[in-house]
Amino acid sequence: MAATTPHSIFLKPTPATAAASSTNPSSLAPTTLSTSKPQKPFSIKCSATAHQIQDPIKAAQPLSAEDRVYNFAAGPATLPENVLLRAQSELYNWRGCGMSVMEMSHRGKEFSSIIQKAETDLKALLEIPDDYAVLFLQGGATTQFAAVPLNLCSPDDTVDYIVTGSWSDKAFKEAQKYCKPNVIWSGKSEKYTKIPSFDDLQQNSDAKYLHICANETIHGVEFKDYPIPKNKGGILIADMSSNFCSKPVDVSKFGIIYAGAQKNVGPSGVTIVIIRKDLLGNAQGITPVMLDYKTHADNSSLYNTPPCYGIYMCGLVFEDLLAQGGLKEVEKKNQQKAEILYQVIDGSGGFFRCPVEKSVRSLMNVPFTLAKPELEAEFIKEAAKENMVQLKGHRSVGGMRASIYNAMPLAGVEKLVAFMKDFQAKHA
Repeated sequence: MAATTPHSIFLKPTPATAAASSTNPSSLAPTTLSTSKPQKPFSIKCSATAHQIQDPIKAAQPLSAEDRVYNFAAGPATLPENVLLRAQSELYNWRGCGMSVMEMSHRGKEFSSIIQKAETDLKALLEIPDDYAVLFLQGGATTQFAAVPLNLCSPDDTVDYIVTGSWSDKAFKEAQKYCKPNVIWSGKSEKYTKIPSFDDLQQNSDAKYLHICANETIHGVEFKDYPIPKNKGGILIADMSSNFCSKPVDVSKFGIIYAGAQKNVGPSGVTIVIIRKDLLGNAQGITPVMLDYKTHADNSSLYNTPPCYGIYMCGLVFEDLLAQGGLKEVEKKNQQKAEILYQVIDGSGGFFRCPVEKSVRSLMNVPFTLAKPELEAEFIKEAAKENMVQLKGHRSVGGMRASIYNAMPLAGVEKLVAFMKDFQAKHA
């Protein structure tokens, strides 16, 4: 007999198909999973609530705002509630076209309108000059660690890297395969809590580019200004994955900006590259076609099937950011959220501690520890009971980390701050 589970509702035949199968059993594929060994019933759990989902139909019903948690994850991260609700309303039949975005041909007129509007809105948000191309790619920012040197360098070219945390360190190590990178400054000895004085940097004049990570997601270090590259082409490259579209940026200062979407502007699966057009077309001969930026620029990001639904979601987020008044207004909101969180940390008398130098603290990722490390697990557990989740620090550094990206509402940070004060009062 076939094994059954609490979710067998998904496998049961309709009355019509059941009737057909009774008269002609061979006319249907099996509707339940068969196995020689009996299977134990299984359940699906959400770690945020630890509530077992017994009824998949009931679980699929729309949630109220009170049912959602405050998600402080570093990425994939929280998305604007109004964007999620709009996507929900358009999921089954996108604007009357009779199909979901997930079903569209990427070369059809419907998706063409989606990707073109997403690009137009992003250009408006960041005031991207006309001599830059916007690419919607896949592979994450990590893939760009290889794509950047492959597109800009020959194997014997030197390049400069400023290493302010784990991600810029990984970018440097990947570049070693394709050129000759130099670390001109590293914060490793001070546990990545600082950014160097730009005047003290010993840049190489013959370097093909200078690379930075604009915001280190793990260590919570953020560039508040950017170094001026002294290489011949004046090329500055920035990984902006975790602060992309969180504030205005002068794109003209950069040769390439790249970012994974899953922090501030969409779901995982989309990588955005903004590249000065004169840097296209110089890839090394060994460069895979999918890592050649010119391939994607020449084909308007449609060389192969792109992450269509992810791009659609990014487009909705761009619309939302523009509706908020653009990135100047978004930055003000982010500053306000970060300020109240850092205030409770600094005002705790050492109960909470943030190791990052105050002048370069991230507005997006706030790492902190407890003076009593043995209380950290309890802090995370008790916060989850209050519907505040994903506060555990990265496995490489420990402690806690609150990622307060654009979509984290002020109310979420205010609730966290109140919880932190209460927790200190109980355990100080």
